[in-house]
Amino acid sequence: MAVTFDLFGTLVDAEYPSDPGAAVADALREYGVAVPDDWDDAYREVHIDAPEGAEVPLPAHVAAALRSRGVASPDNAARRAVITAFDPEVTTRPGAVEAVAAAREAGPVGLLSNCSVPELVARTLIRSDLDRRGFDAITTSVACGWRKPHPQAFEAAARGLGVEATELVHVGDDPDSDGGVEGVGGRFVNLRETTLESVAARLRAGEDPCP
Repeated sequence: MAVTFDLFGTLVDAEYPSDPGAAVADALREYGVAVPDDWDDAYREVHIDAPEGAEVPLPAHVAAALRSRGVASPDNAARRAVITAFDPEVTTRPGAVEAVAAAREAGPVGLLSNCSVPELVARTLIRSDLDRRGFDAITTSVACGWRKPHPQAFEAAARGLGVEATELVHVGDDPDSDGGVEGVGGRFVNLRETTLESVAARLRAGEDPCP
């Protein structure tokens, strides 16, 4: 058995911009980019034709949105603006540290997060009470190319831990995305039905972490 955890809404809470498009626009201006007048429309439009379940990195989307309006983003401005715009305050959720520590006692432990913003997961961990070294592997959708619930997201997490996907027990708060682990033969711990404290207690007692 290997345990993987979702990050946002499971191990941590993070405050995002209430208007992401506006936050990105403000950051683009900081980096000298002429933001088009109809940026709200451009930001909401689909500019990259990706397969179903694939992750489109937000900087790629922003750069494509600018190009659609004839605006260039030199010096990697789109990526820098996205990273600047998504700079959240982070709160570690109750029981998160204990649950990860208990999972390490039971076997390999990983993190599997949907996140289209480069560097955000790493910065979030630094600002949390979690120790990045507590995870044997960290898998993000922006790095592996696939979002949960797509099977390839869970398969990438399993490869990172050196196990079969069927050995995964995935802990998360969203049945629609995190519950996708069941599609690869793994098991889902739904935090809408239990708590991290309970997960930690069951793991430390040598019990099945699934309630």
